[in-house]
Amino acid sequence: QVQLVESGGGLVQAGGSLRLSCAASGRAFSSYTMGWFRQAPGRKREFVAAFSWSGSTYYADSVKGRFTITRDNAKNTVYLQMNSLKPEDTAVYYCAADLGYSGSYPNEYRYWGQGTQVTVSS
Repeated sequence: QVQLVESGGGLVQAGGSLRLSCAASGRAFSSYTMGWFRQAPGRKREFVAAFSWSGSTYYADSVKGRFTITRDNAKNTVYLQMNSLKPEDTAVYYCAADLGYSGSYPNEYRYWGQGTQVTVSS
């Protein structure tokens, strides 16, 4: 069982930056693929980025070049650095985890955080 707690959301102007953190409880953090998803009002939850247990990273096309996912296995934490933010990045951002490989679909992840709101003003 893994519990995930996100932090770092807030209100920022377009062009600004935020760094989200997701702290995980439980053991074997390094064996989990960690993902970030987001959900805007009235829209489906969508993939943002993931960092696999094997060290690979992958991103949604909409955030490539602007967002960076990193992880610190010693701290059981995954981060999402978000630069050059746009109003369309406004959403609740969720951290997700599962053992082994997980991809870009929400149903590939069993464990979820409660979400953190990111609002980008124009």
